[in-house]
Parts: sequence; structure tokens; C-alpha cells
Amino acid sequence: MATARHTLTVRLPRGATDDGTVATVLATASKRWWPDGPQPRLWTETVPAPADSERAARRRETETRRQLGPGQLLRVLLLRYEEGAGESGGGFAGGTVHAPAAGATDGVAGTRAGGTADEPAGEPAQGTVRPPVPRPGDLVLVADPTALDTSSLRLISSVLCGELRPDEVRTAEHSPAAHSARVPGPEVLRRAAATALVRGRYEGRSSVRVTVSVSALDRPGNTLGAFDGRAVLEADLSEDRTVGELLATPLTAPGDDVLDEAVDEPAPFERHVARVQDQLATVPPETPLIDLVLLDGTESAEQLALGRPAAPPPLPSRRIDEAFADQVALRPDAPALTCGEHTLTYRELDSRADELAAGLRARGVRPGDHVGLCLPRSTDLVVMMLAVLKADAIYVPLDPDHPADRRARTAEDAGLRLTVADTATLTGHPAGHRAPTARPATAPAYVIHTSGSTGRPKGVVVPHTNVLALIDATRDDFGLGPGDTWTLFHSSAFDFSVWEIWGALLTGSRLVVVDYWVSRSPADFHALLAREGVTVLSQTPSAFTQLMAADREHGEQRGQGTPLALRLVVLGGEPLDARPLRDWFDRHPEDRCRLVNMFGITETTVHVTAQTVTRRTALSGSRSVGRPLPGWYVYVLDARGRPVPPGAPGEIHVGGAGVATGYLGRPGLTEQRFVPDPWHGGRMYRSGDLGRLLADGTLEHLGRIDSQVKVRGFRIELDEIRHVLLADPSVTAAAVTVSGDAFVDAAGVRIDAYVVLAADPTGTADDIRRRAAKLLPEHMLPASVTTLPRLPLTPNGKLDPSRLPASKATADALADAPPGTAASTPAPADPFAELTGIWESVLGVPVGPDDNFFDLGGNSLYAIRLATAMRERGLPPVPLRRLYLSPTVRSLSEAVDE
Repeated sequence: MATARHTLTVRLPRGATDDGTVATVLATASKRWWPDGPQPRLWTETVPAPADSERAARRRETETRRQLGPGQLLRVLLLRYEEGAGESGGGFAGGTVHAPAAGATDGVAGTRAGGTADEPAGEPAQGTVRPPVPRPGDLVLVADPTALDTSSLRLISSVLCGELRPDEVRTAEHSPAAHSARVPGPEVLRRAAATALVRGRYEGRSSVRVTVSVSALDRPGNTLGAFDGRAVLEADLSEDRTVGELLATPLTAPGDDVLDEAVDEPAPFERHVARVQDQLATVPPETPLIDLVLLDGTESAEQLALGRPAAPPPLPSRRIDEAFADQVALRPDAPALTCGEHTLTYRELDSRADELAAGLRARGVRPGDHVGLCLPRSTDLVVMMLAVLKADAIYVPLDPDHPADRRARTAEDAGLRLTVADTATLTGHPAGHRAPTARPATAPAYVIHTSGSTGRPKGVVVPHTNVLALIDATRDDFGLGPGDTWTLFHSSAFDFSVWEIWGALLTGSRLVVVDYWVSRSPADFHALLAREGVTVLSQTPSAFTQLMAADREHGEQRGQGTPLALRLVVLGGEPLDARPLRDWFDRHPEDRCRLVNMFGITETTVHVTAQTVTRRTALSGSRSVGRPLPGWYVYVLDARGRPVPPGAPGEIHVGGAGVATGYLGRPGLTEQRFVPDPWHGGRMYRSGDLGRLLADGTLEHLGRIDSQVKVRGFRIELDEIRHVLLADPSVTAAAVTVSGDAFVDAAGVRIDAYVVLAADPTGTADDIRRRAAKLLPEHMLPASVTTLPRLPLTPNGKLDPSRLPASKATADALADAPPGTAASTPAPADPFAELTGIWESVLGVPVGPDDNFFDLGGNSLYAIRLATAMRERGLPPVPLRRLYLSPTVRSLSEAVDE
């Protein structure tokens, strides 16, 4: 924690004194005031800019923020400015720090160093030349508040400016006794309120404590010491608060930990405090606090430029199918698509898609129609996507693993002309001459549905040009080309698949389809990567964690193992904890396999930013998601749509080439989330994500603002789950919560539901969960449904999550356990007991022989951990799909026996 300090900046009259005079006066006064203690000496710096320039202001701010050295009582710096000097050069560290002037050579060195003004303590620069012309100057004084109060700083400055003689000021002979404090004036209160508000904005806090100095009533005249008292402002900065309410907050006596509020403020902090202080003095008392501004026009423009580092490239003017045709012409006989033992060349894939496009047209599909694709990951899925685009239609993925009722709702929402579940119904139609497509590149190419807060998924409409822009933005940086092999690992209903499919096929690469069960078995998937020579891999961090374990195990079993050909791994979809990646770098050095962490949103076409992850990144535990892709840009804005200072939290807005058309059939929601960009024109997407844009232009993602969460890469609206529960006739009230930290353990993120039953319910809580499973996919299904007589509420009538009891799965499991027992440690010779112990260690709860794995909070990632633990305990390998068929210890142990 930073040490508290007092600061004072005083403008010297032009030509009133020279540097040597100030240094001599300080040396003389210091010997008189502190004859037996450390004596400060004067440091001087020349800032090559006018005194009223931005550069000079930043230099002054830097000095007021600089910490005192150990045991240092006072630091004095004289800043000189060059009138007429230009503002050229980047940053604000310019100027030269000079050695102490004559007359101060026998004093104690200050903490300023030679070289640039931002360097740490050390010896001053030698051989510098001072400009010979008089210059305006500022004295910057920084003091330890336990030794010198603010009144003392004013006395010292008066001596250095020639207004008082050193012998007119004395030091207290003893430690100052307690003195009665004056009632703080309006200016002191406004200063404290402004400091609290600015600090709250910088740190994203709605409650801030600020300590202020209060002058003593009977302070001895012209005496140096710490006579001033202190008071604390406990500022409530909630959104509904007004200026009048903040200024009416009473000051209170400080506690023992008052210094804990001292912090290192960012460079523009003091400037923003002064700006807010002026507003507090002039705006009406009923003004909402959110209306007070921190940044001026220049600062806002600088902050906006951070998220748009380069001029955007021109938008592509071609469609996906036209860009694919270019690859067919360039390499017709190159491998394009592999699924199992079968591979299609680019010519064969193109021909097959032409045939199915003719079948679509024969079935009445017209340009602009929506065509549902309810196909597993397969050759047919990829061919059908291309066929729909060739037919000038729009494809809508329907994951066949999702519940039938959910697929039906999605189909209804999309207004499908046709749903393809079997390509055989479209064969037998001659492709003939392909009619030219009428719709432009800006027309929709696909619709992917994401979770919706109203209880129904919402469709995101994405045009062709967005996908082409994504490939163009990454092609050169990632080195994408014909020599690569990609995998289609993800569901077609998850937008990561858009990147996988078209990233491969529009760069001349080969795409390898990963079977569902292989994607659920890290060992099998690792074998596929090695066998197929995959070079480009896309994974969510949670899935990659499992793959890293399989890779480590493979290397341990076979020495170094068969080396993977991976050269690029793209991670995204959920927060990345980079620390475990150090183990991966041990086996796959950075110069052979590049890891890139990408932040993205379905509504902005898969990816927005990219951050190369290095071993150093992994060691630091950085949460940076990097800078925007070329053509994309990000803003971090407050609740009024204004840029926030660098490093301050706000809502991430995304503009540029990736912004989708909007939500299908939902103009109101589209207008709410896809808003006009007042700075660059066009539209930007309000992400609902919290982030901060750092001074170097990188973005840190801080999570969600609303009730949306990420579970294993899928974006989920908790309100959608709640609406599904409320639709059950047995439920009169419902609440849904999430526990666990995806940044620490994505598999441990758990959804729990709480319901209040109707007077005459149909079935139990388990029945309600089973009925919800007909509408919710596995990653959205609550791990437990717990019944309550009523939901706990706050005094304002809102849900109080802190008063919800333990979830049903945990409570029931603990209740079923025999008294005094914990998770068992079974004898290795007993597979049944061994399995029970493994389940309990993975799930973290006691397990009965007939408890359902998924009812206890199990999910696909926990299933992978279960399989890994079984191998480590020496149990016979059981295919992962068997767990889905035998989800109890009793039934799975029978499979092990077999």
C-alpha cells in the first residue's frame, strides 16, 4: 500500500530567484530547522515545454505522485520551463534533472535521479547544460504528513520564495500535542468529495473513503510540525446519488487504519480531481453524480484512439462462397476437408456443395431464406454450409445434441424455410450452371443463436463481409495459408466454429472434422492432432487445460512422445488463467508454438482482440486480451457513454468491421445493443462486458456487468434459465445463481436453481429439473434445483443471494452420508469403492451408489477429469460415452467389471 503524503505546488514569480538562490535558501533553512536530522536539498529539472502546456502539467502530476524515500521528511523539486518550446516527442518524461545547485552540496540527497524524470532514485545526471535564459518555474514540495502538515508546506514555500526569512520560521521543540480542529470549509469538503468520486471512477467502486487534513484552531504561528487534524469522508457514490447528497455527507473521526486509503494515483488524477471540484462548486445540487465528467475533449480523443490503433483496412467486397471459389481455382486438387478416413479436395468439396445447392433450390429455397442445419460435426455439415451460401441463402445451425424443444424454438424464431437433417434428401439434382448470386457481401451469411434474457434464444445475424474481414485481419499476423491443417472441434451453434471452418477453407488449408466423442476425450483428441499433423488449433481454456494434461501424460509414457505439429493455438470463449501454461511452454517452446488469447463476441464476429501469450505472461498471471484486430476497435465507456480514463473500468463497446447486422426479428433489442458510434460513424455494439483499456492500448477483460455468465465457452443469460423454470406449472418463483470462478477453474463453474413450489405441484424438484432439460442444453442445465418456502429478499424487495441455502445436491449428499464419515478412501482392490472415491474427489460431495453423475453437478469437463482419474488409479479405460449411458457408480462399475 502506498504511503500517505502531503504535496504542494507553488508557481515562482518570473525571474524572482534563480536556481542557486533557492538551493542556498533551502540549505540554510534546513540546517536551522533540522540540525540533527536529514536535510533535504533542491533538485531542479528543465521541462522543454511552456509552463501552461500539457507536458508541463503531466510533469507536475508525476512529481506529486512520486513516493518519498525511506526516512525522507521532505522532497523539494524546482521545475523550470522553456517558453516557446514545442510539444514534440512522445510521453511526458522529457527534461533534464540537474545535480543540486551550489550551496546545497552538503545536504542529504533527495530521491530524484539523473536521466529522465521517471527514473528511480540514484545519482544525478552529469554534464548537463542549463539554458542561460530566465524561465518561469514551479516549486513542488512533498512531505511526510506525520512530520509536516499542509500549513508547514506553505511556510516552507514562503521561505523559498523569499516571502519569509528562515529565522522567521521555527520547528516544534516537542511532538505536537492534540489541538482543536477547525470546522472544514466548503472548499475542503468539495476537495474531499471530488477525490472520492474520481477514485471511485478509477477503481469502479461505489463506496470510497477519503482522508482530509483539518487545520488546528490554536496552531502555533510560523511553526513547522504535524499540528493538523484528520477527518474521513465515507462517500456513497451509488448511481442514484446527487451532488447535494454527496456534499452533505458528514466527516467522521478517522480510525487506526486511516492511512490504508492512501494509494498511488494515476498520472491525470490530480487534474481530474480539480475538474470535478470545479463542477461540484457550480452545478445544481440535484445533479446526478454520474453527470460529472472527468475527461476533457483532448483526453477523450486520446483515450478513444487507444482502442483504434491504426486506420482500418477497407471492408471486403466479396462473399464467403466467392472467396472459397478463389481457393478452388488456385488449388483444386489440394485436400480441403477430412473426416475420419475420407478426404475431399477443394474441387470435390466445391462440386458436392454445388449439387446440394441445386437440391436446396429444387426444394424451394430462395435467396435470403433461412435454412436450418441440424447435422452433427461431419463432412455433410461443412458441405451444407457452403451449399446454403451457394444457393444465396442463410444458414442457421441447430445443434442435434440440444434438446428437441430448444431446437424447435430456435427454428421458429429463425422462420426456417427448410431444415436439413439428412443430405440424402437433396441429392440427385444436377448442379448445372450456377446462377450468379444477387445479394451483396453485406447480406447475411448465417444466424447463430445465443442465450436470451427473455427465456428464448436470440439470433445474431452476421453478413459475409464480416467473416472475410476476420480472415483478412489475422491472415498475415498468424501466417495462415495452404500449409496449415485446422480442426473443427466446436459445435456449429458456437461461433468458434465459424472461425475454424472459414479460417481454414478461405486460406487454402485443410480442415479436419473432430467427432463429438473424440472431442470429449483428451487422449483421443491428442492422438488425432498428432496423426493428422494439425498446425492450427482453437480451444476454450477449459478444454485446453484437459488437452495439456493429455499431452503431458503422452510425453511421460513415451519419453518425449510423438511431437505435435502445432504452431498456433488460439484460445478464447472464456477467461484465461495463463499461469498453468508454463507447463505447456516446457514441452512446446514459444518459438515453435504460438499461443494467442482472443476476446470476442458472437455479435462482433467471433474475435475482437488478440494477445500473444508468452512464458512471461504466464508467470505474471496477466488478464490482458490484447489489442483490437485491424479493422476492429474498442471503446471503454461509462454509463453515460463517455470514455473513462486509462485503466479505469467501464463497459466494453466494439465497433468496426465485425459488428453484426443485429438480432433477428428483434428491432427493439437491436436498437438497444447496436448503438450509433458518435466518434467514427456507423454502429458499435454494447457488449455488457466490463473491462479497462490500459495506456498501452491493451484491453483487460473484467467479466460481465449484467446477469450473463460464461460456462465452458458458452454465453448464458441466467434469466433465460429462470424463465424456463417459471414456465413450469409447479413453480411460482425462481432464482438462478452461479458459483465458482472461470478464471481459476472453468469446470468448477456451477449453476444452481432455487424454486418456490405451487400449492399443488406436479412432481418434485428433480422432476422440475428433468422438465427443464427438455429446453436447456447441458451447459445451461442447473446442477441442482432446490425448493424453498420463499425466496430471501433484501429490504428493497430484490433477491438476496447471500441468504440462499446450500444447493440441494450438496445438502442431500451430505445428509445421506453416515454420521462422522467423509469422502471415502477405498481399498484399491475394490473397483466399486475406488470409483466412489474418485467421484467424490472430482465432484466434491459424498456420492451414493445410485446418484446420477450429472444430478450431482457433473458436466462434460468433470467427466473428462473422471476418466483421467480412473486411468491414474489403474482402473480399466472406459469410453467416455459409457459414462453418459451409465451415469451412476453402480452402473459404471459394472462396465469396469466387463
